[in-house]
Amino acid sequence: MPVLIVSGTGTEIGKTVVTAAVAATALARGLDVAVLKPAQTGVGAGEPGDVDEVIRLAGGVTTVELARFPEPLAPATAARRAGAPPVRAHEIAETAGKLATEHDLVLVEGAGGLLVRFDEEGGTLADAARLLAAPVLVVAPAGLGTLNVTALTAEALRARGLAALGVVIGSWPAVPDLAARCNLADLPDVAGAPLLGAVPHGAGALAPARFRASAAHWLAPALGGGWDASRFTADALSGARSGTASGAASDAGAHTASAER
Repeated sequence: MPVLIVSGTGTEIGKTVVTAAVAATALARGLDVAVLKPAQTGVGAGEPGDVDEVIRLAGGVTTVELARFPEPLAPATAARRAGAPPVRAHEIAETAGKLATEHDLVLVEGAGGLLVRFDEEGGTLADAARLLAAPVLVVAPAGLGTLNVTALTAEALRARGLAALGVVIGSWPAVPDLAARCNLADLPDVAGAPLLGAVPHGAGALAPARFRASAAHWLAPALGGGWDASRFTADALSGARSGTASGAASDAGAHTASAER
């Protein structure tokens, strides 16, 4: 798995923090890691973007940003309004492929969801994944509504002959509600792929050293970590049946809480 596409079911759901957690876990295992952000929107020249956040949290990764557009819009729209050339799927694939010859793992972090347009011809992150024959890690929110958008993302992947490596919850709440707890059991079914992690809410605010020490505890073995989906889900559902805050929430947030004290 030299190239892994990190896509979300939408925007502002924790893709960058998940990308940083996967990168930090790989770095801790001694791997050389690169992170590619095809199009950064909503950030001006000289301002820190998503790749800068990954470096801050994860440490020594190689980062590449193909284009930057100042308005917080879909990449194709932002490029058009900026009067700038768009990023095209073949450019993403070519850059990721080159990085893969020089690194053990290349993480390609998308913008928004899987089918957000990068250019006026409708090129998407899914097109880049197909050119690369790369698996897709789906980052999803925890709560009500996530089953529908996750199912739609999975259906789009299958329709294009793409493989979903699994699902990571991008921001697991300290006190999950009933929907979030039950979604742990339902997400693998609607995604047709395993649950591979739950990053606690607020993880991106941790001090970098604490983030790096904690990242592997949030991710399953398929991503290099030690997180146990079965145990986490069982604990959460036990809490749901009893009507109390789940032990799973405590497990996921333990490292965050210790860092914030």
